[in-house]
Parts: sequence; C-alpha cells; structure tokens
Amino acid sequence: MKVLETKNAPGAIGPYSQGFEVNGFVFTSGQIPVDPVSGEVPEGIAAQAEQSCKNVGAILECAGIGFENVVKTTCFLADMGDFAAFNEVYARYFISKPARSCVAVKALPKGVLCEIEAIAEK
Repeated sequence: MKVLETKNAPGAIGPYSQGFEVNGFVFTSGQIPVDPVSGEVPEGIAAQAEQSCKNVGAILECAGIGFENVVKTTCFLADMGDFAAFNEVYARYFISKPARSCVAVKALPKGVLCEIEAIAEK
C-alpha cells in the first residue's frame, strides 16, 4: 500500500489519509470544498462542488492518474435540493460517467454543502 499525500488538496483534519494506492486502485478520502492554500470554504453549492472536484483531482494527480480513471464515486450533499446544481459541476470533471452513489446527509464537516470520494483504476 502506498499513502497518497499532496499539498494541492486539504490536509486530513482527523486520523486518516488523503488517499491510498493499493493493488492497482486509488481510493480517495472524502474531499470537502476547502481551498488547500487559504483554508477557506467558498460560498454556494456550485463553488463548493468545484472545489471538492479540484481536491479529488489533486489526489488523483498525486497518484499519476486523472478523472478518466475513476470507476466509482460517492457524493454527499447536505441538501438534496442542491442535486441539479451539484451535477452541473460534477459532470464537467467526471466526463467518463463513473458509477456513483449520491446521498443527502444531515451534516458535513465544517458545515460544507458537499463532499466527494472516489475509487479509480491506476
């Protein structure tokens, strides 16, 4: 197993890693929309979805792959009313249309509106 760690995605805020590479697969931890440089969270679902996608992309890049390698995502929304706006942004990044689960949750870390985790083939 290889731990994936990059300064281009937010550091872990708990006892976990940004991602792992194992047996030809990459597993990312859920990425919330924290800007890795400023530590700030943008306002609104579109901006937050954009930052979450960028954070997933940074971990994929750390593993030497891209969004086209993603085979499965799990997306968490604080409000299912944001589903359409979230999908508009998500579709620009995950153009290969990986398998996906998208669920509404009661709350997310730091009060954010979305979180994305991914599994990709190396």
